[in-house]
Amino acid sequence: MADVYHEHFATVELAVGRVLSGADKETVIHEVFFKLIASEEQRRRFQGGSFGAWIATVARNQAIDHARRRDRERPTSTEILSERADAGHGDGAAGARVLIERFREGLPDNWRRVFDLCFLGQVPQREAAATLGMARTTLAYQHLQIRARLRKFLVPGTGRTGAP
Repeated sequence: MADVYHEHFATVELAVGRVLSGADKETVIHEVFFKLIASEEQRRRFQGGSFGAWIATVARNQAIDHARRRDRERPTSTEILSERADAGHGDGAAGARVLIERFREGLPDNWRRVFDLCFLGQVPQREAAATLGMARTTLAYQHLQIRARLRKFLVPGTGRTGAP
């Protein structure tokens, strides 16, 4: 197994490095080799052919899974909004209401209903679109634009417009 590690470390590092960097990259590299060492089932998944190509695919898939888990763990816009309100005002609930209202005032009138339903009410897009009588794609576009504005509002200087 030591030879496998030494021969294929660079391959795994390259595959994972295309998706992750830093500590996440190192973690996934070690997880790939740990699973290979610890799990007979994982070793049996290799059915022949190029071991390097197989381990690169395993590593890339594991890196993608890790990135998805990490991204799901990031705080939502409403959590950031609430934290910012708590830090800037003595009463967290009152501060959050003020901050939310300030943000809402900067939205176009027709986007406020989308913000209220999707962001504050946590209503799924399909249901919100049906409630508002609009196409889901129109609502999805507005949702995306609102998220970009919310990001700029909460983290000034991000300057990324149109990005989720």
